Amino acid sequence: MTDSKNINNPVGQGGGQRKKLSRAERQNNGPHRNLDRQGAADRKAELVRKMREKAHRAEEAETPDATEQG
Repeated sequence: MTDSKNINNPVGQGGGQRKKLSRAERQNNGPHRNLDRQGAADRKAELVRKMREKAHRAEEAETPDATEQG
């Protein structure tokens, strides 16, 4: 009987049983990923809001000259 001690079969490193993964988790769509995606969507929405505000301010800065003459 040989006792292999390489990285793939470490002796004495009790593995136990692995958690049963749902089909979605096996496809890397588990609950942790849903939270990551929600966070990314929140960051994107915040960025879009900031960009729109900046564009609106730039637009207002250009229009007062036209409204003062009218």
